[in-house]
This record gives sequence, C-alpha cells and structure tokens, in this order.
Amino acid sequence: MLTPKQEESLSKFMSKILRHTPEQFGLELDHEGYCDIQDLIQGIRSEDRWSNINESDIKQVVGHCPKQRYEMVNGYIRANYGHSAGRLNYEEATPPTILYHGTNTKVIHNIFTEGIKPMGRKYVHLSESLEFAILAGKRRGELVILEVDTAKALANQVKFYKANHGVWLADLVPPQYLKKFE
Repeated sequence: MLTPKQEESLSKFMSKILRHTPEQFGLELDHEGYCDIQDLIQGIRSEDRWSNINESDIKQVVGHCPKQRYEMVNGYIRANYGHSAGRLNYEEATPPTILYHGTNTKVIHNIFTEGIKPMGRKYVHLSESLEFAILAGKRRGELVILEVDTAKALANQVKFYKANHGVWLADLVPPQYLKKFE
C-alpha cells in the first residue's frame, strides 16, 4: 500500500510516461493511447525508486486520482487527458447548460480576448462541477473560475465532447460564451 505522498509521486511519474515519453520507457501506445499495464509496470520499475511497484499500486493510483487522469480497461491503461500520444477521439455530445473552467488571473485578459484555447493540450478541458474546476485551476496561480454558456456556444456551432467523470472537452471556447463565476 502506497502512502498518499508516494501515490501522488507515482501518479506524476505515470503521467510523464504515458503523456510525454512512453518510448523512453519501452512503451508503445496504440492509436487511443493505451498500453499493457504490465509493460507500464516494467517501464516504471526501470527507475530504482520504483523497483517494487506492482499492479495493485497502479490500481491504487488510478482509483484515488481526484482528476481521474487514467483509464484501465481489460489489462490496458491510458492517460485520459492532456498530452497523450495522438489525439484521442471523443464523441460529440450535448453538455449541461453551464460548464466551468479553472484558470488564473494572469491569463484572464487573454481568455476574454481570444477565448479558452487548448495551449499545449489537444483540447480545452471543462467540467460539470465547480470542485473539479477548482482542483484543475488552483495549481496555476490565483484562481479564477469561468462559466461557459454551452447553450449559446452550441447554437453557434461550438463542438463539445464528453470525456468522462464530468469532464468535457472542446477545440476552442470563444470569449463571447464566457463569464466570471461569482
């Protein structure tokens, strides 16, 4: 059983491997970003500090990750969001009327001028819950929560994609559909 500190550290390491450097750890991701869990474990074990990691440790990280960063299916694992190899395809769907986005005060002027862009990611990440938006945005500085008026955005051909666990994705959210959450 991993301690909470070990769990967080392993989660960050798994994210690095699955999102940024799978080949460096001998992993080959399929077109949806999945790899065999046993291959991931072998890659993780190549680092001395993680030489005793096992599948139950990976499952602990996946099960406790508050951002739901990973998905496990039939012995395979992938990173759900962010910089995963390739662009994961999600089905277009109709979101709730309001979604939230957590960001920081340093970029708010740009967002209200240009909209929310994916930046280094494949998609813009939005959430159904304030809690998730706060969790996602608080690591970036002084927190600002934005509301996205999805009904108006949909009426003007902005596409939304359902990821999972209350997370929604978009290619871009233009500024006219945004306001500060008060």
